[in-house]
Amino acid sequence: MDDTPAKIEQRYKEMLLSKSPLERLKMASRMYDSGRKLVIAGILKRRPRLDSSRLRAQLFLRMYGSDFTATDRERIIKKIPNMQLDTDS
Repeated sequence: MDDTPAKIEQRYKEMLLSKSPLERLKMASRMYDSGRKLVIAGILKRRPRLDSSRLRAQLFLRMYGSDFTATDRERIIKKIPNMQLDTDS
């Protein structure tokens, strides 16, 4: 999707490049944290009674699940402490 006018895109690029590497890293970290909170809120809205281990598994699947095969996803979930795959997802 490319709906941003070139002039605005250029200004945004200049703004990012004017920041130090540390500032850009902090921005990226805040964006990741915000995205993670939104994903958690979405999971809990659909399934408010998930315990923490199942929530961790759902978060993993939502954020990284498409990067792995089903077999790899199950193997990863079994290896991470306090993470269980939900049986009725």
